[in-house]
Amino acid sequence: MSRIRSICVYCGSAAGGDPAFLAAARELGTAMARANIRLVYGGGALGLMGEVARATIEAGGEVTGIIPDFLTRKEQLLDEVQETIVVPDMHTRKRMMFDRADAFVAMPGGIGTLEELVEQMTWAQLGRHHKPILVLSLLSFWKPLLVLLEHMRERGFIREGLELSYLVAERVGEVIPMLEAAAARRPAPDDAERAATEAFVERKF
Repeated sequence: MSRIRSICVYCGSAAGGDPAFLAAARELGTAMARANIRLVYGGGALGLMGEVARATIEAGGEVTGIIPDFLTRKEQLLDEVQETIVVPDMHTRKRMMFDRADAFVAMPGGIGTLEELVEQMTWAQLGRHHKPILVLSLLSFWKPLLVLLEHMRERGFIREGLELSYLVAERVGEVIPMLEAAAARRPAPDDAERAATEAFVERKF
């Protein structure tokens, strides 16, 4: 049994075309702070990334931002963040975000958000970690991806024994309860599992 102490939120450095996305980012940040859950995110001040971080801080929560040095100007740094880690490249960023998170949430975003989400799904599919992964499909944003995943299953490319494990929520209010329930069902990793995960991540990066 594990407790969710931190959540890595993947989301866009853009705000998207509907104000509901920004509102949801604010709602999620506030909910995490009230639940005493640390936000781990990509470190920028723009778009949904900046909004979820600001909301977490304004509600009294803790935030860790992890950003490659080449993005510090493009995505801008959020000065209010309690911990900002500037790393040399994207690979290091993703590894540190993984290491510091107990669970993952994918909000709407672009190619980078998609890549981060799918990578965590792949690692979980291969048994390299058992941290909960949740797709927050606001306004059915992730529906095309979910349809594609089902298509892969139907065509035999997600085969028995290699099923994907992820949660899907449509409202922010569902996120923390769903992650906490998933974490409660998951046994704490033993030393062998931790070692295997660390070795896999080392090889990956």
